Amino acid sequence: MSELKQLETFVAVLGLGSLSAAARQMNVVPAMVGRRLDALEERLGVKLLVRTTRSVTPTQEGAAFYEDCLRILGELSEAEAAVASGSGRARGHLRVSAPAGFGRRHVAPHIAAYQQAHPDIKVTLDLSDRLIDLQRERIDCAIRISDLADSSLVAMRLAENRRVVVASPAYLSRCGIPHTLEDLARHNCLSLGESQSRGWSFTVDGQPVNLRVAGHQECNDGAVLHDWALQGLGLAWRSLWEVKDDLSEGRLVTVLDGFSSPDYPVYAVVPQRRFMPARVRYFIDHLRQTYNAPGYWD
Repeated sequence: MSELKQLETFVAVLGLGSLSAAARQMNVVPAMVGRRLDALEERLGVKLLVRTTRSVTPTQEGAAFYEDCLRILGELSEAEAAVASGSGRARGHLRVSAPAGFGRRHVAPHIAAYQQAHPDIKVTLDLSDRLIDLQRERIDCAIRISDLADSSLVAMRLAENRRVVVASPAYLSRCGIPHTLEDLARHNCLSLGESQSRGWSFTVDGQPVNLRVAGHQECNDGAVLHDWALQGLGLAWRSLWEVKDDLSEGRLVTVLDGFSSPDYPVYAVVPQRRFMPARVRYFIDHLRQTYNAPGYWD
């Protein structure tokens, strides 16, 4: 068991880039992480890592050993999955990643019901808008909205999703309602800045069109753009799951509905594996059933 913990710790440190981050993920103190690494290097008789106060860098031997450890731990996970599939009972540690806003609203609230059905599973939920490397950070399942650039991942569609241009009634009363895409040039468009470099997406004559927009406010946090729209500062291009309550209660209204954007589906993505652990399969099924329940998105 201690030797396995050493391997898991070594992989976590390199995957996350620091002893402190690995300690948080493994729920131990940083000193324990350091002791495990020291014990691993002493047992193998080779230096695996160059550690400073600011960084952790693998030696040549450490880099090669890291790849072997990923394979070994992956095969162990597959073996556990095969056994768990046969028993019908899921157990173990499920690590899930999701975008912060979506995760708070549509993943975190459903964890309790999942664990009630599978009480032998511990869940760690990582909410972050950065693109997670599932292999390096040992994430079992990531929830992603449209961004599926990594072809090495297996993606399963969980739900449909649309993006709409919204504004408060006060803003539209003050600045007018845009009726064409050209009208956006005279409006204050609240955008994500560089992280939304392709602009806002629309459909024109059945074809997708990306339109660069401009305004007096930018922020890399979508929740802030949502709040700014509620305050009447400008137009925002937001997912329907985020603004549906505001629309139904009249705090926001949609514009340019005739140029609706292409779909941005919600996916669950997992590493390319021959076996999917039961804990992951059951979690994906749980979210899919929840999202597809009548009235969930209405």
